[in-house]
Amino acid sequence: MSSRRNFIRNASIASMGLVAVPGFARNSFNAADKLNVGLIGVGLRGTNHLQNLLLRKDVNITAICDVDPERIAIAKKHIAEAKGKVPKVFGSNDMDYKNLLALADVDAVVIATPWLWHTRMTVDAMEAGKYAGVEVSASNTLEECWDLVNTHERTGTHMMILENVNYRRDILAVLNMVKQNVFGELVHFRCGYQHDLRHVKFNDGKTAYGKGVEFGEKGISESKWRTEHSVKRNADVYPTHGLGPIAVMADVNRGNRFVSMTSHATKGIGLHNYIVKEGGETHPNAKVKFKQGDVITSTINTANGETIIITHDCNLPRPYSLGFRVQGANGLWEVDGSRIYVEGESEPHTWSEAQPWIEKYDHPLWKKYGEYALDAGHGGMDFFVMNSFIESAKQNIAPPLDAYDAAAWSAVTPLSEVSIANNGEPQDFPDFTRGLWMNRKPYDWMKENY
Repeated sequence: MSSRRNFIRNASIASMGLVAVPGFARNSFNAADKLNVGLIGVGLRGTNHLQNLLLRKDVNITAICDVDPERIAIAKKHIAEAKGKVPKVFGSNDMDYKNLLALADVDAVVIATPWLWHTRMTVDAMEAGKYAGVEVSASNTLEECWDLVNTHERTGTHMMILENVNYRRDILAVLNMVKQNVFGELVHFRCGYQHDLRHVKFNDGKTAYGKGVEFGEKGISESKWRTEHSVKRNADVYPTHGLGPIAVMADVNRGNRFVSMTSHATKGIGLHNYIVKEGGETHPNAKVKFKQGDVITSTINTANGETIIITHDCNLPRPYSLGFRVQGANGLWEVDGSRIYVEGESEPHTWSEAQPWIEKYDHPLWKKYGEYALDAGHGGMDFFVMNSFIESAKQNIAPPLDAYDAAAWSAVTPLSEVSIANNGEPQDFPDFTRGLWMNRKPYDWMKENY
């Protein structure tokens, strides 16, 4: 983050500096005002958000919450090193986060906890009048999806799903191409989460990633809670990294919506094989029966006639890819192979290298803040998603990725579970906007501030 610190240090309080640094732009806050932010969950992901927030001049970290004292100590150390004020600390029990939400000096909260806590904490935050940012996925059940929407509508408080892949550089460049009609009328998409997570779902109870085959009570970090979903659910439990960017390109919830979905799962052998390979056939976890199929494929139909194929592939050895494909009447882009074909521009029946197109249609946000953002995490995406959250919260306006998006994208998990259990039976997608999608205008994604 040294380049980002230098960026901030070199920004003066002169007018040029005020424009250059995110958070100094004029809005409903006065120049002296800062957004008071509380963090619920300061594990590895929450600490990453904390470090990025500490570099901002328009944010105070006023409270932190985690049930792990070691993570609290690490967070307090980061705040002290950044010369921030000592935050109020919560975490004496699982429900202590509610006392954080009761604080008058918390305007907004960032929630980075295990999945089963996401919806209840976000709902409680909105009930308390706190602008909420929640990590992905936002919900685990259809009831929880409706809880997010209903609480937002009843309280008028906003929430944002912190889907950082929507801000990936190539994704925003392709979104720019979509907006400029490079591909013509859109027809088909592919996306997903294809990431070997065996070293994440298991560890030795001491090292977060890369060692051992323990999980649950004997594991630490994500293996302590994430792996249990693979034991008990045969579903696409992590759809939003792929689906979020595609939903924006297809104007879902803003002129379009998901209508129905079918899902199928392969057999599940990958996690068992990993345990046997790394821990031996006699290891107790070699007896665990994992319910989740290794490759789960879902197909969504939209109201505007597009199809979206989503793939969840996290239990087998493979390179990382979100498998993006954007296809229209005039051509298509595929992330794997970095290739593009545009009729009239590419040689007939021949792929073109996509990078020159990505550079040509580079998004204004990346042109403006790219150098500053790169050290923020996940190649710069983490800066942009958090910047959008903070700027929206400061003005108390609807964020780019709102409660309706959080509900629709997260609904893939429970719907896929039911479809798989019923031999691929089509599942109707709830209309979380209750018909308002027909008239809602798309968010202006081509702005250069956030």
